[in-house]
Amino acid sequence: MIAPEPHPVVGPGFTPALSFAFEVRVFLAPSLHIGHGGGEVTEYVPITGGTVDGPRLRGTVLAGGGDWCDRRRGVYQLDARYLLETDDGAVIDITNRGYYHEDDPTAPAQYDGALRVSEPGVYYRTSPVFRTDAPAHLWLARTVFVGLARGDDSEVAIRFYSVT
Repeated sequence: MIAPEPHPVVGPGFTPALSFAFEVRVFLAPSLHIGHGGGEVTEYVPITGGTVDGPRLRGTVLAGGGDWCDRRRGVYQLDARYLLETDDGAVIDITNRGYYHEDDPTAPAQYDGALRVSEPGVYYRTSPVFRTDAPAHLWLARTVFVGLARGDDSEVAIRFYSVT
């Protein structure tokens, strides 16, 4: 007996869609130098607070988190961990990893409506994971997100899009 061919989960030409969920603005303290060697520099950037605003989530960023950043050959590998407190009082843990580098000719300026969410030539993307047991926010812990980030030394804004 010949086994039937499996049906494809996605057909030819399928492209996942992104749906804007919310934006997090993270306020930063000056970075702290940790070490360097072998072409790498490691720094820690304390998070002092921030805001959460969007159609699917609103609240604040609690002070006390931080971003560990390793820089090798102009590429920053980011590993941030911090807490969000929603307007209804739930606390959500976020681990947000990503990359930042400049002078990438394949990275165009990107827009969400009229808002420019990334600069031309700059690749600044994150992949967050959320944890919570708050029933109203369990969707965060069950969804894959992509973050498009922009910012400077004092503030970073990350627009989170759910992948559908």
